[in-house]
Amino acid sequence: MSKALYIAEKPSVAQEFAKALKINGQRRDGYLESQDSVVTWCVGHLVTMSYPEKYDIKYKRWSLDTLPFLPREFKYEVIPGVQKQFEIVKGLLNREDVDTIYVCTDSGREGEYIYRLVAQMAGVHGKKEKRVWIDSQTEEEIMRGIREAKDLSAYDNLSASAYLRAKEDYLMGINFSRVLTLRYGNSVSNYLNTKYQAISVGRVMTCVLGMVVRREREIRAFVKTPFYRVLSSIALEGENFEGEWRAVEGSRYFQTPYLYKENGFKEKAYAEKLIQELSVSQPLQCTVEKIERKKENRNPPLLFNLAELQNVCSKLFKISPDETLKIVQELYEKKLVTYPRTDARVLSTAAAKEIYKNISGLRNYEHTAEIAQHIIEQGNYKNLAKTRYVNDKQITDHYAIVPTGQGLNALRSVSLTAQRVYETIVRRFVCIFYPPAVYQKISLVTKIQNESFFSSFKVLLDEGYLKVATNSFAKRKAADAMSGGNRAGNEGSEEEDSDTGKNGGNKADDSAEDMACDTRLLAALQNLKKGDILSVDSLSIKEGETSPPKRYNSGSMILAMENAGQLIEDEELRAQIKSCGIGTSATRAEILKKLCNIKYLALNKKTQVITPTLLGEMIFDVVNCSIRQLLNPELTASWEKGLNYVAEGSITEQEYMDKLEHFVRLRTRQVEDSNIQPYLRQFFDAAAVNYKDSFEKNSAKTTGRSTSAAGRSRTCRKPSASK
Repeated sequence: MSKALYIAEKPSVAQEFAKALKINGQRRDGYLESQDSVVTWCVGHLVTMSYPEKYDIKYKRWSLDTLPFLPREFKYEVIPGVQKQFEIVKGLLNREDVDTIYVCTDSGREGEYIYRLVAQMAGVHGKKEKRVWIDSQTEEEIMRGIREAKDLSAYDNLSASAYLRAKEDYLMGINFSRVLTLRYGNSVSNYLNTKYQAISVGRVMTCVLGMVVRREREIRAFVKTPFYRVLSSIALEGENFEGEWRAVEGSRYFQTPYLYKENGFKEKAYAEKLIQELSVSQPLQCTVEKIERKKENRNPPLLFNLAELQNVCSKLFKISPDETLKIVQELYEKKLVTYPRTDARVLSTAAAKEIYKNISGLRNYEHTAEIAQHIIEQGNYKNLAKTRYVNDKQITDHYAIVPTGQGLNALRSVSLTAQRVYETIVRRFVCIFYPPAVYQKISLVTKIQNESFFSSFKVLLDEGYLKVATNSFAKRKAADAMSGGNRAGNEGSEEEDSDTGKNGGNKADDSAEDMACDTRLLAALQNLKKGDILSVDSLSIKEGETSPPKRYNSGSMILAMENAGQLIEDEELRAQIKSCGIGTSATRAEILKKLCNIKYLALNKKTQVITPTLLGEMIFDVVNCSIRQLLNPELTASWEKGLNYVAEGSITEQEYMDKLEHFVRLRTRQVEDSNIQPYLRQFFDAAAVNYKDSFEKNSAKTTGRSTSAAGRSRTCRKPSASK
């Protein structure tokens, strides 16, 4: 009797497939089997690319004579630690009674690559191969994926993209790491008084290093600029509010060189002079020049993709992107949420049609039982497909991360942080079934003589989705957070404490913030009209100063990587950019982790703030003087975009490979022919003054040891291929 073989990426996933298929057969060594089905698993990657010495022993020694290394055919090998499971899988793939293979590895580029390598090494021939593509591990979704499984050949372009991604990281990592180490590794190790220094670079990691180092240097170079704003304290029916002076057209200071922007002076003396000029006529009064009243809607935010979730968790829980990914992967494997490695922040039309099931399940979740019941009773989910939260064009492999409504019993078995991450995902999900939050916004312009003062007020009229936005563990309600004019969101969420990362400035630099507005003041403002005269209690000076750019934290870095080096926190603007990011949702956390592990970056676990190390800055300088293109976020993103074009079938595998080989060959030779040693010392010195204590400690440890380059071997440890 012929059998179907189901091959999953992990044992836990295989177990879920076995349950869905009702395989109650005996568990064997490395697989499960019933009368008509066999379920087995990989343990992540079973096969990897071979190191250069497997092509020829001459490549084991790092030498300029053997570069660039560009093999015509790539070699692969089984990872020694998982050899046993590979042999089991290989035997099952080639069993005579297995006629159909269902590929159930993770539904994405990396999952595709894992299976293709195994099939390649196992020599699979003459079998029917089907691809199971699912968005969650619920029994229903697994069975749908099996029913609708397409022929594996439908994913050949995705497979080609996966192979190319690995080849690209391999070729850039091997060639650039070796050539830079051979040319400049001694310069780095001599300066640091270390035994040797391999220079590890890669397509993605070096670009990320560059972003962090550049930001750090911007902060160091930043010079604070003081400025002085003039404020009026205006009386209205027993209440007081502020007006902020601006040098608009008609002002005696309009476009004068004394201004810092239009709402402040560079020198305090000019602010004092303005107050003196305006105070000539007593009592002080102002005239209402203009008043605008309008209602403003704030829609619920888009759903989570992995980058957005990592950013929020970095702020809410002070956990790294890598920890967030581990948590959400666990929630996925316990059937609680949909597939986590996604770039989409919307649902598919097909998912929207079935969304009732997700909501219905949440009636059994303690924090949203009443909310889910309300959504169902009101029928708010029925028109979801017509909203901005459903868009098939914005989905490539998977839709946004949402709760399945299932697996709630498993919540008891996960950590408290994981439970809170789950609640955060659920809250974001239920918000989309609620109306916008509605605000009353009042903008007021008053005049003293010909000088204009601006006031802005914002008050929450209808909570809308904010009723359900706040996590149960938050310290205050989302609506309360809005009472002072702050932006809506969960306590500590990404919509508070935003990190724009813009050069210089703070909120005081620009226009006046929306002011708190209680009921009495709102009522008084509603009655104001143009031409009304109000008393001014006082004019005062408020001193401020520009602030430097903020350092990246682990969450804001993930967002910046997603947007090709731009830190774009505004979700609508991010949606408009739609550029391919640096790395992918599946790899960004790992890249950050690697940069910290090799001591190029430092991550503060309490604050999640990322800073470079002295070594990291030195590597940046070496690359900046030799292969500067590796530091360019737009160029790095364009490589990722090219891989997407291959996956879409827009360009061929060979076209991409030709461009890749040309780039590697050209840049490798460029470094071989360069001689930047004479210039490096000045760059290293400039960086080292910022690490004086740690540098001196390191030097003290190695005092007395020769650091002569002549006596040092040029054979270095081989780094793994870097992304």
